[in-house]
Amino acid sequence: MKKFTGKTVYKGIAMGPVLVLKKSDDLVKRSKITDADAEIARVTEAVEMSQGQLQKLYDKAVKEVGEASAAIFEVHQMMLEDDDYLDSIYNMIRTEMVNAEYAVAVTGDNFSEMFANMDDEYMKARSADIKDISNRLIRCLDGSQDADLTSAQPSVIVADDLTPSETVQMDKSKILAFVTVHGSTNSHTAILARMMNIPALIGVPMNLDELRTGMLAVVDGFQSEVIFEPEEEVKAEAEKKIKGEQEKKELLQTLKGKENRTLDGRTVDIYANIGSVSDVGYVLENDAGGIGLFRSEFLYLGRNDFPTEEEQFTAYRQVLQNMAGKKVVIRTLDIGADKQVDYFNLGKEDNPALGYRAIRICLSQPDIFKTQLRALFRAAVYGNLAVMYPMITSVEEVERIHAIVEEVCGELKEQEIPYKEPEQGIMIETPAAAMVSDDLAKVVDFFSIGTNDLTQYTLAIDRQNEKLDAFYNPHHKAILRMIKMVTDNAHAAGKWVGICGELGADVELTKEFLQIGVDELSVAPSMVLKVRQRVREIKVEE
Repeated sequence: MKKFTGKTVYKGIAMGPVLVLKKSDDLVKRSKITDADAEIARVTEAVEMSQGQLQKLYDKAVKEVGEASAAIFEVHQMMLEDDDYLDSIYNMIRTEMVNAEYAVAVTGDNFSEMFANMDDEYMKARSADIKDISNRLIRCLDGSQDADLTSAQPSVIVADDLTPSETVQMDKSKILAFVTVHGSTNSHTAILARMMNIPALIGVPMNLDELRTGMLAVVDGFQSEVIFEPEEEVKAEAEKKIKGEQEKKELLQTLKGKENRTLDGRTVDIYANIGSVSDVGYVLENDAGGIGLFRSEFLYLGRNDFPTEEEQFTAYRQVLQNMAGKKVVIRTLDIGADKQVDYFNLGKEDNPALGYRAIRICLSQPDIFKTQLRALFRAAVYGNLAVMYPMITSVEEVERIHAIVEEVCGELKEQEIPYKEPEQGIMIETPAAAMVSDDLAKVVDFFSIGTNDLTQYTLAIDRQNEKLDAFYNPHHKAILRMIKMVTDNAHAAGKWVGICGELGADVELTKEFLQIGVDELSVAPSMVLKVRQRVREIKVEE
């Protein structure tokens, strides 16, 4: 029996046979060529072939995990068109007169290492994407195929790392869990795993050469450990836990249609956070009362230019129609230098979390903002829409927003385009906004507390920096006091307040949130019924 500890990407427990995925050890051979133009033509042909494969992967991913998570394959397509990347390949072929496979392999290694050495965690995670597209190009050049993972038996997938391509190609009904030596919680593969609800561990210090396909493994995401060739006692305990988890899932299903009411009669709205139109299915499946955070960024990612007003209007209208009168809170654009959106011309920032992002972009480039507002206000005619503005720090910013809103409404009215001015609120995610929330409550319709950013700004801790995990305390008394202050100030002005950050799904704090008086909790769709269960178990006044 061998036990290893890693980092949990998605909590859950599974037991089954191992499928070891090893990268090919075959080194790409360097060969001398005589015709550089012919070799470059081969690269061009391989790029076109890769683009076609990525489009198929995108289409498959959209059906399985939604547009937001599938966008990685659009990003890969964009990377394949990157001039710096392609010019490096072409230059190596011409100057060194080497074969295309070798030029792609070396360029891929160089670019991957460059990203891996960056300070920014998001950019570090792109290192795996560079490897993925380079390996795909090489396979297209040498005529080999993607690994066929669709026919695998139900297994615990064990690998050095998993690319997004490999993850999406798997039949998720046959994946019991996955465990990798490397990887990042911020990688697209990790995001896909969470969307697929697959128990997963990364950073597990195992030696793949000592493991074999077919051996038994237990993956416990709750304990962040994997056990290979478990003893009978461990297997029996795992079976007991698996049965317990299945019973919990079945029990949660009985909560559909039930009220979010405590034992002493207090009620709270439980909404869902989503990142694309296709994710609405998860909202309805899990019986959420509405959408408390609809991230509009997916419309801007994985493309070469800004989405048009009509594209945005169509997306917003669709989600409102699908929700059939239930409230949908759409957050306006929240993009910064940490995202791959070259057409914004944001440049590189040493600390993008504190930089030119979100409402700061919208107020500095009002044309972008006005296009989104026009689409939102037109869509409001088709459902129960609320709009919220992120990264607010002052009343003055809200007044500038109101001036732009008035201008937009005037234009729509003059053009005789049907529209409705929706409820408008702000995200409280900066300590500044929390401290002046009494003033802000007078000029908005509601507050939504973004606890992820509020926590990292208050504690001065980058939540993506693994070295600081031991210091990151989302239950810090300062955070809870801020939430109470914001809630009291909102209620004093007759406004409602919700929580849309990860803390909203923390059932250890559900009772405290209700005691504070929070009106709405917006969580991942998979957590809606779990939070409802917790609400129905407690007495607020105890």
